This record gives sequence, structure tokens and C-alpha cells, in this order.
Amino acid sequence: MLKIKNLHASVEDKTILRGINLEVKAGEVHAIMGPNGSGKSTLASVIAGKEEYEATEGEIIFEGQNIDELAAEERAHKGIFLSFQYPVEIPGVSVTNFMKTAINATRKAKGLDDMPAKEMLKLIREKSELLEIDRKFLSRSLNQGFSGGEKKRNEIFQMAILEPKLAILDETDSGLDIDALRIVANGVNKLKSKDNAVIIITHYQRLLDYIIPDFVHVIHNGKIVKSGGKELAHELEEKGYDWIKEEVNA
Repeated sequence: MLKIKNLHASVEDKTILRGINLEVKAGEVHAIMGPNGSGKSTLASVIAGKEEYEATEGEIIFEGQNIDELAAEERAHKGIFLSFQYPVEIPGVSVTNFMKTAINATRKAKGLDDMPAKEMLKLIREKSELLEIDRKFLSRSLNQGFSGGEKKRNEIFQMAILEPKLAILDETDSGLDIDALRIVANGVNKLKSKDNAVIIITHYQRLLDYIIPDFVHVIHNGKIVKSGGKELAHELEEKGYDWIKEEVNA
């Protein structure tokens, strides 16, 4: 589904990624871990096509197509979803209306008509029930006055509605208490399938107690320096990242 070959990227002329190689297949969950400043969020942003990040070398192949030249919106329409560490507030736009706009924008990009209102309401109702979201929540202004947990839950709801092929969760566990963490993880687990893939970017192993990864990769200084199974996350929790740095520098 996703192949990244020798990816180098910079922000404001500062090189962050220094040769990332990664392959993600349908049905897989990959966790990207590493210390602050290692390049985790930059990798997520470059895959999603955020314009302030510049890929300077290498290539990103998504479903057999080189997407290096595609804008973020075009990548989203192709099925790449990025959750944000700090979701934006949009006063006056309800959660439901935002979802309707997002769905119809994606349909338009595929040459389809707007989804009929009855079908739209059915979809929103089904997904909200799946994720145990209260109906009142759907009428609130997007992210305005939301707690950290509500913002993250709303992003998982967006993911459920849009049904992306590749979901990238950038520090979704940031600032969440245990209950909110479980709710978000439960939502992700319900949405996983053999046809989609998930990349989880996190500092901590605790999220991976709830969303079990197939592969764990450690980024250090802009490169993936170690990969393994879920046990690697437990090792990082016990030892921290210093031992990885020592291995790299040895």
C-alpha cells in the first residue's frame, strides 16, 4: 500500500528526515516511536503532503502511484488520513456539517454526486453508534470547548466516516487520560480491516497496550534505526531511548 524509499525532507531549510525506508501493507498496524525531535511528526506530515514540509530526495509510493507532486487535499481524496496532535477549532460549524462537507468533497473528487441526505444521516448515525458518540456531541461546534479526549475521539469519528485506506495517527495519545485512551483505541480497533492500514506515531508504549502493532520502528536523527515487533515497544518503555542512541553510535 505505502512504500517510502530513501526519503529526505526539510522544514524551513532545516533537514529533518535523512533517508527513511518504510513499507506498509494493507491490514497492518505500524508504530513509529522515537525521542522528541527525531522526525516522527515530520514523517507523518510529509506522507500527508503538508505544504510547509519539503521532500528533497527519495519517493513516496501509495497504491502503486508516486504521490510526491500531489497536494495534501489530493492525497486525502486518495485515502490518506492524518489526525492532528492539536486539532483546530471551527466555531459555528457543527461536527455533523463538517462531516457532510468532508464526505461530499471526497465524492466530488471522485466524480460522484453529493451523498443523498438520508444516506448521509444513516452513515453518521451508524458510525456514531459504533464509536459510542452521543447525539448531542454531533451538534456542537467542531472542537470548540472540547476536552483533549473529545477532540481525539472526534478525529477517530472523522476517520470512521471517511474510511481512509491509510490512517496516520500523530500522537493521538497526547494528553489523554486512561479512559479517553481506551475510547480512542477502541475506535481505531473497530475500524481496522484487511483493506486498510494504520500508522501510529507515539512517544509512549501505553497506547500500544490497546492498539497492538504488527511492527514497531524507532526513528533517531531522521532515520529508522531499529524495527521489530510489539516487544520492541516494551523494551523502549523499560530502557528509554538512550540504548538505541548508543547502538547507533557504536
